[in-house]
Amino acid sequence: MLYAMSNVLIMAQEETEGGGNIGLVLPDSYELVAGIIAFGIVFFFVYRWAFPAINRSLENRQQAISGQLKEAEAAKLEAQSLLDDYRAQLATAKGEANRIVEEARTQGDAVRADLVSKSEAEAGQIVAKARADATNEKARALQEARQEVADLSIDLAEKVVGESLDREAQHGLIERYLADLERMA
Repeated sequence: MLYAMSNVLIMAQEETEGGGNIGLVLPDSYELVAGIIAFGIVFFFVYRWAFPAINRSLENRQQAISGQLKEAEAAKLEAQSLLDDYRAQLATAKGEANRIVEEARTQGDAVRADLVSKSEAEAGQIVAKARADATNEKARALQEARQEVADLSIDLAEKVVGESLDREAQHGLIERYLADLERMA
């Protein structure tokens, strides 16, 4: 660089001697040399101490940014993992809810069928008991009617005959007669 400046200086000197107007633009040669030397000293100090400090600061900044990017990527991965876990739990919960609903429906159907069968059995028992009661009541009423018919017949026969009849023998006779009537009916 120093070489290039010295060439510019020499060219400027030559033109100055040639009588051109370049002297108006270029400074005097001692000022030019002093400026070049001052620039070299400032450049040396900037290059030696300022550039490394600036580079260190830029590298630190770059490392901080890359660290933040890595942290952001890790946070993104964690968030994605949490989202996947949440979706899996949601799917599991939906499946469990469907299973519970289906189980409840099955249990409800079983309870309903059980209640229907118990109701039918109770209804059958009630009907059977009612039939048995009706049969018993019919038999009792028939027995009472027979007894009443027998007593009336004996009373009537006593009045017709005019004397007392053997009630036991007459009851047996009347019972046979009524039994014969039932068979014929």
